[in-house]
Amino acid sequence: MTRKYFGTDGVRGKANSGSMTAEMVLKIGLATGNLYRRGEHRHRVVIGKDTRLSGYMIEQALTAGLLASGMDVFLLGPIPTPAVAMLTRSMRADLGVMISASHNPYFDNGIKIFGPDGYKLSDAQEHEIERMVDNPALAEVANPDQIGRAKRIEDAGARYIEFAKRTFPRDSNLDGLRIVIDTANGAGYKTAPPALWELGAEIIQIGDEPNGFNINEKCGSTAPQAMCDRVRETRADIGIALDGDADRVIISDEKGQVIDGDQVMALVGKSMHERGQLAGGGLVASVMSNLGLERFVASLGLTLARSAVGDRYVVEHMRAHGFNLGGEQSGHIILSDFSTTGDGLLAALQVLAEVKRAGKPVSEVCKMFDAVPQVLKNVKFKSGKPLDDKDVMQAIADAQARLGKSGRLVIRPSGTEPLIRVMAEGDDAKLVNALVDELCGVISKAAA
Repeated sequence: MTRKYFGTDGVRGKANSGSMTAEMVLKIGLATGNLYRRGEHRHRVVIGKDTRLSGYMIEQALTAGLLASGMDVFLLGPIPTPAVAMLTRSMRADLGVMISASHNPYFDNGIKIFGPDGYKLSDAQEHEIERMVDNPALAEVANPDQIGRAKRIEDAGARYIEFAKRTFPRDSNLDGLRIVIDTANGAGYKTAPPALWELGAEIIQIGDEPNGFNINEKCGSTAPQAMCDRVRETRADIGIALDGDADRVIISDEKGQVIDGDQVMALVGKSMHERGQLAGGGLVASVMSNLGLERFVASLGLTLARSAVGDRYVVEHMRAHGFNLGGEQSGHIILSDFSTTGDGLLAALQVLAEVKRAGKPVSEVCKMFDAVPQVLKNVKFKSGKPLDDKDVMQAIADAQARLGKSGRLVIRPSGTEPLIRVMAEGDDAKLVNALVDELCGVISKAAA
């Protein structure tokens, strides 16, 4: 089902243009409120946001649309995406909304929507919202006496901190650990550091001075070098880097070496399996996760199921097939025993729990497998569908044949940016690099 405004993770675009104008956001709010206005009770929605300047505008426009639909709005302020999902359930809201463009630069923004169960909406539900947006007559406004009220919730961050701390083993603490925490100048800057400190760690904060423009700028999980450098400079035991809305995490060991989401899934999955807590006989990862992870999981007698890219699709597969652990190489880690979506802080706490159990350096605890050589490059395009080009399709088929069974090829359009992502992996690093370069060249020519 093709969607017009929604991508792999909600609605996203450049602020003040396209689907991210105040007018369009108001329409989305009104349509979404209509979809979830059921019964005669007072309906409520919680709204969180990250630290982008445009968040003020979008928050107000979204609030206006939802109030006009008859929903009461509870404004949470800057708070992580997983906190919105959690508070949607704990506050018995009919709807949760996060205003964020995740790891994108400040000039982008987006809207992620959660149902009353704390899970992101399905493709079908998003399609229904789009139908109402494009047909205003379908989105009714409330009667004057049924217009919603808006209220700010001052303790939302504190509620999330307490929730996160309860996911850490009760018989353990973080005493003696020096932790660098990079909150990407984003949504987690007021929640992740105090949660770690209250559990006993010594905290060194970076990326914690948002100004509306510096979210994800040379910091956070998509630019972990700043974290790695600070770990080495301060001789910290571990580094933790979140992204702009704090639903992803990338780890650094004490040597300043990056530990990605695949290694985190391997570590946590092995531990859960050994303790009899892993459900579904394995874990779920996206098609972008490394072949090395798949081989490691198989060595444990477990299964690695693969989903489409996007933590929403990982979660859908987990729910449909009974898994309680899944994630993405990029750092989305879903621990469904605790949360309904990716949560960078919760995943980091699970890693820290394993480090404390082992009593060994992070470099020894978290290096679970040798990654297969993997190369990912992006090709920009302005319009059209370059992957439908005959030369491109033939080049992809030829490349897959050359890789054979010793590797994988994933070519896909980004769901959030005008990019074609070209990924290849295999035991022959030279061949993998050559194939990616060749495919990028063919796709660039078709996209010109």
